[in-house]
Amino acid sequence: MRTGAGNALTDVPGLAVGHAAVDGGLSGTTVVLAPPDGAVAGVDVRGAAPGTRETDLLDPRNTVQRVHALVLSGGSAFGLAAADGVMGWLEERGRGFPVPGAVVPIVPTAVLFDLGRGGDPKARPIAATGAAACAAASTGTVAQGVIGAGVGAVAGGLKGGIGTASAVLDGGAVVAALAVVNAAGSAVDPATGRLRGLVAALPGEFPDLPVTPAGLDALREAAVPHPPRLGTATTLAVVATDVTLDKAGCARLAGMGHDGLARAIAPVHTAMDGDTIFALATGARPVPDLPDLIALQAAAADVVTRAVVHAVLAAETVHTPVATYYAYRDLALRAGA
Repeated sequence: MRTGAGNALTDVPGLAVGHAAVDGGLSGTTVVLAPPDGAVAGVDVRGAAPGTRETDLLDPRNTVQRVHALVLSGGSAFGLAAADGVMGWLEERGRGFPVPGAVVPIVPTAVLFDLGRGGDPKARPIAATGAAACAAASTGTVAQGVIGAGVGAVAGGLKGGIGTASAVLDGGAVVAALAVVNAAGSAVDPATGRLRGLVAALPGEFPDLPVTPAGLDALREAAVPHPPRLGTATTLAVVATDVTLDKAGCARLAGMGHDGLARAIAPVHTAMDGDTIFALATGARPVPDLPDLIALQAAAADVVTRAVVHAVLAAETVHTPVATYYAYRDLALRAGA
């Protein structure tokens, strides 16, 4: 197995990713744009405190078969408003489910909690934030770290953020993931200070980052449990592939993505998290046979794990009026007194 050209969600042809931040706050929105005619989608929600919109449409029993964008946003339930801007942007371009005289863009959305982390709980994504993320969307390199929906993310006492990864399977199929890491649990193994998700690393993918003795102490101190209030975390992800899957197959792919979260973060799916994973299938390649389907599902878990690692490594320390959120790198490399 190898990574795609960009080791990113956009290695799946036809997908574009855009980010936008909130002015004067520590929050933002990330949009995944499907090809103009949409993509088949599924979802798997396992956290106990989710904030979502249009996920019922992804039930295989329901009529609409394709979505036109996915929105991942900060702002807790207020951040669902970012989807309004995405719908408007798509409508202007004629992308959506056709109805008499118009189109209705299908835009499933999930949010995470970051209210007040920059000081002002009213600084949160709105419709204009979603539209700005669409305008910034690109099929090329995906920016990672403290950007988009990851601006206000915090994971296990450390700064969280956006990460992405991809894999090309033996037959040429691509599977990729984008994760917004904002968890009650930690991505760090407290015994070693190393990131849990490194177990899924491809050769040469990640730097050999040593953890100093002082760094290990700092990482352990940062991870000392300070239980967040109900619904104040949530990791979000999108898994995508270029093979042909139906909505049930996409739901299964999203479920496999949760296995990847469980390898990279502990604990996950808690009472404080609203962990939600979407899956997209663009259908550029044929329906996989059973062995290829199993390989695809296994790889889906791996790319989510790797995306979490990329998110934590790309995060930077952020100072705000209310707190300092330290990056993993800054603590792991800390020199002794």
